[in-house]
Order: sequence, then structure tokens, then C-alpha cells
Amino acid sequence: MRLRLAIVLLLASAAPLVSEAQQAGKVYRVGFLAAGSGSDNQTYLNAFRQGLGKLGYVEGRNIAIEYRWGEGKYERLPKLAAELVHLKMDVIVAANAPAAQAAKEATKEIPIVITVLLDPSAAGLVATLARPGGNITGLSMLAPEIVGKQLELLKEVVPKISRVTVLGNPANPGTAPQLREAKGAAQALGLQLQLVEARGPSEVDRAFAEMIRERAEAVLVLVDAMLASHRERIVNLAAKAVCR
Repeated sequence: MRLRLAIVLLLASAAPLVSEAQQAGKVYRVGFLAAGSGSDNQTYLNAFRQGLGKLGYVEGRNIAIEYRWGEGKYERLPKLAAELVHLKMDVIVAANAPAAQAAKEATKEIPIVITVLLDPSAAGLVATLARPGGNITGLSMLAPEIVGKQLELLKEVVPKISRVTVLGNPANPGTAPQLREAKGAAQALGLQLQLVEARGPSEVDRAFAEMIRERAEAVLVLVDAMLASHRERIVNLAAKAVCR
């Protein structure tokens, strides 16, 4: 039943309700682990609850959800994942790659459902997409190649551009495949790349100071939960750099 619940969570927005298959009176315990904050994930959470509701799973009635938020500090995730394991969840939902990595290291028994990640195989979360193995299932959007397309569009919009800074979080296992794609695309486009890292919110300002010193002409922000949660701040810092 635990594995079945994992599959139900994975297909919550599409699968039909099969109420007779549910255990009468059973309250399932779901751990929800994310690297960001609750306020940054409200749209996602609303869709998550709505999908569960369509399958007959209602929080507080036949499902109990324990939420754990990293608040952009990835180093907190292993402890938070361990808490969910200690609470004996029936399934753990990992909202991003760092959360999935922490959950994987915390348990080999509890099913883990990962939401849409760039490439779970490249991140070391599963053996292969065809045969993931272990206790992890989920969805992949296989999007590292999007980074290359972003650079192509940048070059098309600003033909004379030559130096591009790539802002990424090295603590995120999904950063490496994106960076590989960026390097390949940059070489084909004749662009010089500069990698600037930010492991947490406190390093974002320093990252932009480094970009300014290196006279970057544009910045490409890689997919990352922590960086996404501070997107307004990043946009404001970029705007200030343009006005200097």
C-alpha cells in the first residue's frame, strides 16, 4: 500500500479515483520536503492538494502531511529528511533535486516521489530513467538542453555579446548537467562563459559583485530552488548592475 500511495501521489493530477482500493479508515502519512520555503511554493502546494483531492485524499481526513522546508539552506535538508524518516512516513515527496538527494540518503525503505527534475539519472538519484531501481520514482523534464537554447536566444537578441556569466548553485546536483550543456552551447556560439556560484541567499550579493568585477555582459541563472526563491532580488541586482 505504501508503494501504491507513492504512485498515486505521482499521478495525482491525472489518475482516476479508485475509492474501493483505499483502506477504510486508513490515514496515510506523507512527508513533503523542499529546499525552498512554504511561501515560495504556495502555487505548487495548492495544485498538489487539489490533485490529491481529486483522488479522494483530503488533508486532515484520510491523509496527514508533514511539511519540512529548507528555506534555501540546503545543509538543513539531511536533518529534515531524517525527521520525516523518524516519523515513519508512508511516502516522502521531494520537491526538488537537493531534497530528493537528502531523502535518498535518509532512507532506502520509504518510497520517495520526486517532482519534475531536470535529470534524475544524471543527478545520481536513479540508475536509469527506464529502470530507476531502489525506492525512488517520479518525473523528469530532461531540460539541461534548455540552457543551450537560452544562450542561443541571448546571442540572437544581442549579437555582439561575448561574455556571459552563469549563476548556479553547486550544492544542487542538477547544476552539473546544465553547466555541461551551457559550455557546449557557448563554444558553438563563440561565447566566453564565467561560472559564478551561490550556495545560499547570503552569497547572491557576492556573486553579483564578482560578475561586475569581471565585466559580464549578461547573466544566465540556472534552474535551482534557492535561486528561484530569490528571483526578484536577482532581477533587481542585475538591473542595478546595468545602471552602473
